[in-house]
Amino acid sequence: MPSFFPKTTIELPNPGAFRRFSFSLVEMAIITGLVVRLYRLLVLSHASSSWLYVLGTVALGLVILLGMTTLHLANYPLHQYLWRAPVFALVEVAAEMSASALFIWLGREPVGTVRAHWNDWAGMAAHALLWRGLTIVLWGLILAGVVHVVRRTIVREDEEEVIPSPAAETAAR
Repeated sequence: MPSFFPKTTIELPNPGAFRRFSFSLVEMAIITGLVVRLYRLLVLSHASSSWLYVLGTVALGLVILLGMTTLHLANYPLHQYLWRAPVFALVEVAAEMSASALFIWLGREPVGTVRAHWNDWAGMAAHALLWRGLTIVLWGLILAGVVHVVRRTIVREDEEEVIPSPAAETAAR
């Protein structure tokens, strides 16, 4: 089984197709942006006034966005998260807004309860960049913190169990 959250970038002998795909920042971010925008289009076209529905759809959207971000970042060491998370956010929003432009052209992009027009696009792009970008960057920071803590506690404890200390060897004799 491959090691996730590596300390250094490693080459796997023959990673699977999905794993190879997850190494590419641009491809992962583009697919994420397209899926998030398509999901948004489908959810808003079947909108409900139920709070449970709204919270469920927002939660599922976050799982998609942050799950794809995690799948990409998990392939790289922590020091690369600093630039990978913001670049992932920029490419994701660019792909999402490209899909939005296509949906506006087709007359299918919702904004509130009406269809979006070209003059709505810039505001939608700023909103997506602010919220999706901020979410991805904050998630990258949280993920880096969790990985750092896990490495410093759990991994260190595992290494100490494997490598006996000289004092333990002396006590065993």
